[in-house]
Amino acid sequence: MNYNLNEIVDNKKKLSTWPALRNLLQLIAHEKKNLVLAFAIILLNAIINLIGPLLIGYTIDRYVQHKDYNGVLVFSSILLVIYLMGLFTSYFQTKIMGSISQRMLFTLRNTIFHKLQSLPVAFFNANKAGDLISRVNNDTDKINSFFSQSLMQFIGSIMTMAGAGIFLLSIHFELGAAALAPGLLIFIFTKLLSPWIKKKNATNLKSVGSLSGEIQESLDNFKVIIAFNRRDYFRERFDEVNQQNYKTAVGAGLANNLFLPVYSFFSGLAQLIVLTLGIYLIINGSFSIGLLVSFLAYVTYFYNPLRQLAALWTNFQVAMAGWDRISKILSMQTDLVAINNNHSTASDALIEFKHVHFGYDSKEVLHDISLKLSRGKTYAFVGPTGGGKTTTASLIARLYDPVNGTIFLDGKDIRTYTPEDRSKKIGFILQEPFLFTGTVKDNILYGNDAYKNYTDEQVEGLIHEANLQSLIDVFDGGLQTKVTSSGNNISLGQKQLIAFMRAVLRNPEILILDEATANIDTVTEQLLEDILNKLPESTTRIIIAHRLNTIENADEIYFVNAGEVIRAGSFNDAIDKLLHNKRVS
Repeated sequence: MNYNLNEIVDNKKKLSTWPALRNLLQLIAHEKKNLVLAFAIILLNAIINLIGPLLIGYTIDRYVQHKDYNGVLVFSSILLVIYLMGLFTSYFQTKIMGSISQRMLFTLRNTIFHKLQSLPVAFFNANKAGDLISRVNNDTDKINSFFSQSLMQFIGSIMTMAGAGIFLLSIHFELGAAALAPGLLIFIFTKLLSPWIKKKNATNLKSVGSLSGEIQESLDNFKVIIAFNRRDYFRERFDEVNQQNYKTAVGAGLANNLFLPVYSFFSGLAQLIVLTLGIYLIINGSFSIGLLVSFLAYVTYFYNPLRQLAALWTNFQVAMAGWDRISKILSMQTDLVAINNNHSTASDALIEFKHVHFGYDSKEVLHDISLKLSRGKTYAFVGPTGGGKTTTASLIARLYDPVNGTIFLDGKDIRTYTPEDRSKKIGFILQEPFLFTGTVKDNILYGNDAYKNYTDEQVEGLIHEANLQSLIDVFDGGLQTKVTSSGNNISLGQKQLIAFMRAVLRNPEILILDEATANIDTVTEQLLEDILNKLPESTTRIIIAHRLNTIENADEIYFVNAGEVIRAGSFNDAIDKLLHNKRVS
């Protein structure tokens, strides 16, 4: 499955605007009552505003021209009340839509984050973290801005335009049709240019994601940048993506501002048409001054919202471009689904590979692998860098699925296990362990529901039972030692100790150690060795290591290289294979 979001955006046929909007509105379907209420208030506000010009024209013809100032005062009071009502309806529609948009933003970000959590490792390998962050933060904010500020004005403007058009045609059909004719040209212009503007904004949002990705990569690797004095390299890379973002931002800005002058021109043209024809009709005695004033006001009510719609439509296109990027995440489906197959075969193997093939991006890493790992034994995987050791372990933990072949866990296809059941059986200590901001206690209990409500005293008891006390003593603050996600306040070796304790406390049936002692001193390494020896006899240990002393006591050793997993007859045999591989390469 292709998990690269940028490739999918480029290659997949995009939904048209309105189906995309309908998909977005499904996320706030639970806000239906509030949306109907907001719609009703917007409609009431539009009606209130549209009554004004008609009353003004009527007052001019009936009272102003006849110098009936009492009538002028009465209708002025009526207009004041109407406009005050318009003020209150504007306030309430703003309040309701603002609340709806914030709840929508909350729901949208939650939906995206939950979707990200359901996707496999392959998805995150194919996409930069900075780009994903930009989609979650920046793109959702564009949508929120449209809903909280622009949508209300968008709907209100359309209602005002529709009402003004009806009044124009009902007052004088021929003059009204002439006044509305430039609006048809605006509609055609907008229809033709909208896809181009949306594309410009989508390109700009993509460049913002690339910029975020570059910033994150530079910050995450800042120590390396300083150590190798390569500020110039990352400065050049940042300048390149920043220049690209600048160009796309300028292009999007020009496209977004194209509507306003065009709309203003057609609005002025419509007013000129009304004024010219209106004066002609007044001279012929078929029109009144009051109606001309009303007519000009309704032309303003029709075309002013159009000028607003120029900006609003741009915001709408930006929001839809953001939604296009977000919808690609929401459309992703994991290929690591649990299958319904309760069939179990009797086997003396805890893990069994049957004719397994696997590769990354069509490059095969493992070819037709068949092997069995028994319960309670210690297995070691050795081989050159890039030979496939970590890939083999990742398949056992089902971070990926084989391209062909089947992996069995306890006699059952590993795909039949739910993620929860599988994670209870398998503990995985990564070569580069990840920690969460919090304490040592928070990190060693992460994902372990059995102990999540334990007090410090209870956790210390668990640590003592698991023979991990010597590892906790390494931390000055014990369980309450502060830890950050970057882990800058503790050493890499201490990170691995936390990951080790986290895995051991889960009491897994299979414990995979991927270079788990690579950053640990020999004294601490011996402590870990003692702890591993004290694990339950039923625990199967799978060790991936370059340091041969860590696998010397393994029950079985496998040599992994060039797509093959070959059983080494002994420790010395494994050394011979490694030395032979080095000589050949």
